[in-house]
Amino acid sequence: MASDDKFLSNTANLQKYLSLPQKGSVIAEYVWIDASGGTRSKCKTLKQSPSSVKDLPEWNFDGSSTGQAPGDNSDVYLRPVAYYPDPFRTEGGANILVMCETWMSDGKPNAYNFRHDAAVLMDKHAKHEFWFGLEQEYTLLDAMGWPYGWPKNGFPAPQGPYYCGNGTGKVFGRDIVDAHYKACMYAGINISGTNAEVMPGQWEYQVGPCTGIDLGDQLWMSRFLLHRIAEEFGAKVTFSPKPIPGDWNGAGLHTNVSTTEMRADGGIKAIEAAMEKLSKRHAEHMKVYGEGNEARMTGKHETASYDKFSWGVANRGASVRVNRSCAEEGKGYFEDRRPASNADPYQITGMIVETLCGKVEGVDLYANTVNVENVENEMVVPVAKP
Repeated sequence: MASDDKFLSNTANLQKYLSLPQKGSVIAEYVWIDASGGTRSKCKTLKQSPSSVKDLPEWNFDGSSTGQAPGDNSDVYLRPVAYYPDPFRTEGGANILVMCETWMSDGKPNAYNFRHDAAVLMDKHAKHEFWFGLEQEYTLLDAMGWPYGWPKNGFPAPQGPYYCGNGTGKVFGRDIVDAHYKACMYAGINISGTNAEVMPGQWEYQVGPCTGIDLGDQLWMSRFLLHRIAEEFGAKVTFSPKPIPGDWNGAGLHTNVSTTEMRADGGIKAIEAAMEKLSKRHAEHMKVYGEGNEARMTGKHETASYDKFSWGVANRGASVRVNRSCAEEGKGYFEDRRPASNADPYQITGMIVETLCGKVEGVDLYANTVNVENVENEMVVPVAKP
């Protein structure tokens, strides 16, 4: 995919430097989540490769520049929780990407550290062995913020040929998608598939199944990788749940959930019990299921109503769908179709564990809920010219 953006990275010139030896040192890029639900990162040189996450030093950053701390107490600390091989710096050394939690100087989690509370819940209820698989939908945009492949200031043909499509005029941005796919595999992200979505320029990839908090770590790192790769192609990524108003599909983060009880023979009873619990806390879930989700969940375009809970077998118009094969086998998993594409996976999975297993004292998953779409990257829809 070509771009005439003068700010596009010149990867060809970069290659000769990437291949230079690092004399035994390791580049560790620390990644964290900011106050707007975007990812930030900075690099640190290590003198040797870590053998575990415990070998990675704590670091810090200026929280007043990311909306995470006031100027008079700006230090926010980065505590590594997971690390992955770096697909951008594969030559010259065993470089890594480091997923971090954010903490304050008083020893408390930063207000935007949603991972901490989710991990507390999952540790407490580890005996249920929650498996999660999330389906991340997103839309590729050009430098002007218009969906890739769409006529400038205009609209393509109606939806129909684009979902899982092949061929010019049906799919847009496959090179970015394939690059992201391979980068996730190299990094050890458990990416299980990808496909073109219903709206042209919209794509989906799936991460999982992963156990417990590991899903949130991997999905956030996969989002970081997607933004970094799109940067090299001169493209933008939006996780907005309804990037184009009108008769176009929105973007979700469908969440597949399974426990030991659901996977056992007769597990359909545990799935049905989960539906009862989910129905009683629908409003609480919607609070953390993404910003702007009302525009997506209209009851049309394969969504349920925003303010009503429903579930059914093989029903993509329900809040929660039970796969037909699971219903026939009497065990398996369920798919929560309510989360928007910009929702925080830590809050989604933590809320599900909280609802199915009961609350944990001192945990507040609602605090400082944010949209993962950085405000400066919000898309402005131009009016089509006649």
